[in-house]
Amino acid sequence: MNAAPELTSDQGSAQAVVTGPGVGMRIQSRLPQMSQAMAKIAALLLESPDAPLRLSITELAETAGTSPATVTRFCRTIGFSGYVPLRVAVASDVGRERARETWSEDIGRAFGPDDSPTEVMSTLLTAHTRSLHETADLIDLVRLERIATRVATCHHVDLYGIGGSAIMAEEMQSRLYRIGINSHVWPEVHTGLTSASLQDEHCVAIGISNTGRTEETIQMLERAKSTGALTVAVTNSPDSPLAQLAHEHIVTLAHEQFLQPDDLSAKHSQLFVLDLLYLLVAQQNFGRTTTTLAASALAVLPHRRADRARRLPGRESGRSSFAASDRSTTHDHDKEHA
Repeated sequence: MNAAPELTSDQGSAQAVVTGPGVGMRIQSRLPQMSQAMAKIAALLLESPDAPLRLSITELAETAGTSPATVTRFCRTIGFSGYVPLRVAVASDVGRERARETWSEDIGRAFGPDDSPTEVMSTLLTAHTRSLHETADLIDLVRLERIATRVATCHHVDLYGIGGSAIMAEEMQSRLYRIGINSHVWPEVHTGLTSASLQDEHCVAIGISNTGRTEETIQMLERAKSTGALTVAVTNSPDSPLAQLAHEHIVTLAHEQFLQPDDLSAKHSQLFVLDLLYLLVAQQNFGRTTTTLAASALAVLPHRRADRARRLPGRESGRSSFAASDRSTTHDHDKEHA
């Protein structure tokens, strides 16, 4: 089979644009795998994001000190079929950025002391919704499915997280454990390092850090990687030390920082991708998943029975009638044998 020819001019179709994360985020996530020539193009576009709107493919190549063929390879590396789809995506990014500036001026501002409850709610809801939508746009489903397969078939899953990220790790561990995945969460570096030292190539280690720069989480994931475990980073920054260390990384997005340093929109984005990963893992062995979930539901059923009885007075009275009848029968039986 003949290889596809290199495009060296403004070829491609606007309809071929790959929807998803912005051009800048695509470039940052794939930068470590780029050749030196493509890295020059990446540096140019990160510095001047609108360059493709002003320059032809030949002019862009000359400015970056490469060739038009390298520009085309660069486009394919970041998920576009050619230079024209890249230009369309850049134009879309510029439009979104202008919309974000308007959003920031209108409802994306920080909370003020005189804001009404309605304004606070609107600002918060918009910020959280935006974070979830942008995180969904950024998810590489092929990569996530690949990670899910490894989790579903591994011997053990370690989850590392400090502070607020530890809460997300605990949520994920609870979900995995209920569907039969042997998993533990380590929110403290000493015990985490001990567990990481016991991992092997049949294990998966997941490090969660919004910034990707939490030293303890990096140390635990690094130790797990040295023992042969598959390492996964869940972070807001694809070029952070944690993401660069891990074999695989899942990017979450949260832009707003309100009064608290640990913004809840970041947690919602983390929980969203972790919940998605959990569901993909559950699909891998659906029979076992449904069996284990049914078993756990049955185990806690007695603790819910009283509440259900209070909600259903008819059934409660039926029970009382049955109990009274049973006592009457027992009394008659005792008289016969008196």
